[in-house]
Amino acid sequence: MTPNPRTGAGRRSIATALCGALAAGGLAAAGVTALAPEEASASSHREAPLISGTPQFDNTDVYAFVSPDKPDTTTIIANWIPFEEPAGGPNFFTFAEDAQYDLRIDSNGDAKEDLLFRYTFKTHVKNDKTFLYNTGPVESLDDPDLNITQTYDLELIKLRNLKAVSKTKVADDVPVAPSNVGKASMPDYNTLREQAIHKLAGGAQTFAGQADDPFFLDLRVFDLLYGGNLSEVGNDTLKGYNVNSIALQVPNSFLTESHEQPVVGIWSTTQRKNARGYFTQVSRLGNPLVNEVVNPLKDKDKFNASAPRDDAQFLKNVTNPELPKLIEAIYKIPAPAEPRNDLVDVFLKGVKDLNQPPHVTPSEQLRLNTSIKPAAKPKRLGVLDGDTAGFPNGRRLTDDVIDASLQVVEGELLGAKNDLGDAVNENDKKFGKSFPYLANPTEGSRGPLAKGVDGGNDVRSQLGDALQPAGAQGGTDDMRLIAASAGAGAGGIVLIGAALMWWRRMRNRAY
Repeated sequence: MTPNPRTGAGRRSIATALCGALAAGGLAAAGVTALAPEEASASSHREAPLISGTPQFDNTDVYAFVSPDKPDTTTIIANWIPFEEPAGGPNFFTFAEDAQYDLRIDSNGDAKEDLLFRYTFKTHVKNDKTFLYNTGPVESLDDPDLNITQTYDLELIKLRNLKAVSKTKVADDVPVAPSNVGKASMPDYNTLREQAIHKLAGGAQTFAGQADDPFFLDLRVFDLLYGGNLSEVGNDTLKGYNVNSIALQVPNSFLTESHEQPVVGIWSTTQRKNARGYFTQVSRLGNPLVNEVVNPLKDKDKFNASAPRDDAQFLKNVTNPELPKLIEAIYKIPAPAEPRNDLVDVFLKGVKDLNQPPHVTPSEQLRLNTSIKPAAKPKRLGVLDGDTAGFPNGRRLTDDVIDASLQVVEGELLGAKNDLGDAVNENDKKFGKSFPYLANPTEGSRGPLAKGVDGGNDVRSQLGDALQPAGAQGGTDDMRLIAASAGAGAGGIVLIGAALMWWRRMRNRAY
């Protein structure tokens, strides 16, 4: 393995570029605060008791990979809010305003974050006198018909021994891609997605917004391990659901310690503001499936409030895992002998001579060797199938982490060859070829159309005009509404009559 030539000076130059771009927003903080999470309780797809009740703070997955079209950069993706029903309005899906969404980077393997990228969000409402998310077709992120919008700030925090040595705001009031309400409301969603990609200094870029949930698997594993007889496999139970995503692409040289040490550890956390005004960590995620099927109930909330440097307390959950015993009980496949040091090497240290940093402190992180070039034809099982650019060397969107993890848990690395899996081998939607790579979210208008109509959108909504303040429109609104619904048939006449009555009541309330 030959690492890419990079130098510490290269990393410093990128940091200087990022900091200098918005120097006015930079906030020196040398030696001021420790960034240890406070004790609290409460992430992945509903995997811990407390966080399952607060989905805005629930981090579902983390991905990290060398960017396939820009191999001198690394892309990090973290998702929140599991099981977003696309038609779940009128209150669609927003990031929480009382949260800090963090991407944390360990550059030297000591289980302590050296870089922290912090996203914080604000919600903006144009007209609070309507229940609508959008009042007409939305053609851009600044379209007046997009009634509810979000923006975010991005802050870079550099640390030494858990103390912040500098803070720099590297992005300010960046627009978020909205929830995909439907084809009539957002006829060209891809344009909205592209407008939400924001360039940063030094060749970096950022994105936040809704996306198709990229995790593909059959979640019926919880029904006695796929029905007790493998009859419940082959159905992607996350198909059609969306998530809220944060994506960040930065030069490799900015993340790594040096060209001699190209391995970084990555995880994400969510902090929520408590009643006293302090932020408390309620969600944590690195490798997939750890808190779902490795940690028992007694440790799940504790894990979400903890930090990698304290992971020794969870070691027995890895060396003596429950899942192989369950598989043996139901399917009579012998569980590998314990203690499972092979799982410690893969998931807590990294694979030796691949993505294990020197002098590593065992801890739960997604570890990525940034010197491994992207595969021309990625294999879904990653390292197990000889593709060293894939899971568990980071995690690509196309990696089949369910099958890979099941096979490793059942002793693949100990000589117990097996082909266990859930028969879901790829996502239902194709991923993009450029940043942020995620598939566009499923629209709320999906499903069969009413009988006798086609998929056209010839009649444009005039709700935006109807909801304007009194005096901002002439006396022809009634006629315009009627004209807009021309050709809609008897049902359209009834609907437009109701709309007119509602609009008159709203107008008489004197906005």
